Amino acid sequence: MNEEIPFLELLDEVVFKFRESRNFFKNAKMAISLEGRTLNEEEERMVLNAICENSDLHIVCLVGKDEEKNQNYLKAIQQLEYRNSQEDNDGHFYRGTLKDGQILETESSIVVLGDVYPGSAIISTKDIVILGGLFGKAYAGGNGNEGHFVAALEMAPERLQIGDFKYKSGKQMKWSIKPKVQPKIAYVKDNKVIMEPITKELLSDLPL
Repeated sequence: MNEEIPFLELLDEVVFKFRESRNFFKNAKMAISLEGRTLNEEEERMVLNAICENSDLHIVCLVGKDEEKNQNYLKAIQQLEYRNSQEDNDGHFYRGTLKDGQILETESSIVVLGDVYPGSAIISTKDIVILGGLFGKAYAGGNGNEGHFVAALEMAPERLQIGDFKYKSGKQMKWSIKPKVQPKIAYVKDNKVIMEPITKELLSDLPL
């Protein structure tokens, strides 16, 4: 991304190039790296929105310069294998950390690149994937449908609910800023929410 070009002009170029190459990329799932200039979070969102609105790409990760985090994000994405059906491919992407008092709500599945801190909440009528730590509240299947899941690199939620079922932990959850990177997934089985480490074997047998 040429740093000498005004940002809005650069954004127009992104729109043009991805619109022209829509048929080439088709419905591919990709990790995106924005190189050549420094962008703030709002500019990054504008570029990602421009790509999504002018192509059929499914952007699942924004790759940065922190190699360790990149590998964690990509590993989690590969493990999850995006089990969503074709009708669920309208998922949203959010890059940032939710802090105390913040609420992120959507009627689509959502992938969050960042942490969900205590006192904050993320609410989705479908699935939630957090490529960071879940330390606040998460509500998946907000339309009352239990056939959804919540996945995170580190699971220590204040509260977790899927459909009408709440997760009940046998021990007090604690959180820390330093991630332990232990990907887990929560889903409903036998009328209760259970939480397990993410494995390919588990994903192939999920009752979703």
